[in-house]
Amino acid sequence: MLPKRHSTSFDRLLDRLLDLIRLPAGDLLRNLVYRRLWTSILISSLGGQITLLALPLTAAILLHASPTQMGLLTAMELAPFVLFSLPAGVWLDRVRKLPVYIVGEVTLAVAVASVPVAAWMGWLGMPWLYFVGFLLGTVYTIAGSASQIVLTQVVSRDRLVEAHAKNALASSGAEVAGPGVAGALIKLVGAPLALAVDALLLLVSALILRGVKVTETLHRGDGSHFWRDLKDGIAFVRGKPMLVSLACAVGGWQMFNQAAQVVQILFATRVLGLSAQSVGLSYIALGAGTVLASAIGHRVSARIGPGPCLISGFLICGIGWSVLCVAPANAAGVAAFAFTLFMFGVGTVFIFINFLSLRQAVTPGPLLGRMTSTMRWLILIPAGPGALIGGWLGEHVSLRAALAFAGIGALLLAALAWQLRAIRTVRQLPKVEEEVELGAEAQPGALNLQPVNGN
Repeated sequence: MLPKRHSTSFDRLLDRLLDLIRLPAGDLLRNLVYRRLWTSILISSLGGQITLLALPLTAAILLHASPTQMGLLTAMELAPFVLFSLPAGVWLDRVRKLPVYIVGEVTLAVAVASVPVAAWMGWLGMPWLYFVGFLLGTVYTIAGSASQIVLTQVVSRDRLVEAHAKNALASSGAEVAGPGVAGALIKLVGAPLALAVDALLLLVSALILRGVKVTETLHRGDGSHFWRDLKDGIAFVRGKPMLVSLACAVGGWQMFNQAAQVVQILFATRVLGLSAQSVGLSYIALGAGTVLASAIGHRVSARIGPGPCLISGFLICGIGWSVLCVAPANAAGVAAFAFTLFMFGVGTVFIFINFLSLRQAVTPGPLLGRMTSTMRWLILIPAGPGALIGGWLGEHVSLRAALAFAGIGALLLAALAWQLRAIRTVRQLPKVEEEVELGAEAQPGALNLQPVNGN
């Protein structure tokens, strides 16, 4: 059971709204703590949709970035994961996660707000976007890991797939409305200034998170065993065949995903001839795909198993990118672009609601920070090279070649992942093994995280 917390008038209004739509009494959204977390995700995701379009459009249209520069911009966002993930995991296992999450939202707001300020002052250029991208990546590395751990403090582990599916539904709801809003904003005030709206929404998200209450008892020790603790986290992941298989498979997907992402906007604007507003409207298809997958993902995972459901996500994404790489430069091509976004939305949700749930389900509380950061580090190591490969192919061969690399690669990955028994045979969430060999500083007696559900 999730805990009940003191409700505000806003919470009581939401309860009445949930009654009107006949939400079951046991639904996660009935819990005040989870509902605040979910609302914050919804608002933050809505702002994120603006940045998703406005940042690359600022580079592609306002600054006339080349495919290689677009690839470098993506690589700058990914570099902090490689540089900081492992030490961040050790640190996160010693501090409270919720404050880190909140500070991260505020920092993101400052970072994206700096782009319109730089444009207004006349010194906006690719170097500044590289800096902003690196700062965003740093926040995603640290606060993003913290946010994933906060969920395990709010929701019992047997409901993690359901919780991640609902979180994906919040993101997908934003993806339906966000692109249209972003496209209209970009047309009205320009891509840089549209980022100011995202900054405002991130601040609102941070305020909502301040109302989230979790119980977390920490015994930090003297902090003298940093490297031993870091090695404990890596050893835990290495000792779990399922985690190793997941890291290899999702890491491969990240390579192909980033190769496609760095050329996708360029393909839409330069090959298909879409305006910034039309690109925004096309991205509604991405939201539709994520809404559909979020609504059915929990049931699909329960029916065929988390492992097979995750692998199906690779296949679905591969089909989408393969279709786009042969799309003609006409109305049919525009439809293919929307289809690709739809397939990406479905595939990504199928991948990550299961990937996140599986890795959290097998990890004891004292190791969640290090496991999360180690897994994010492993899967994003291939992402940077993928972005650079996509940018190089887009500039020196063709934009279609980069999309073909992503599409064919993802299809082959799905076939290879099906051969991994540690993933294919997972039909339900495994149980956590609390007895783990850890260093003294990482023993449960020294670092006791108490999820609010008591598990």
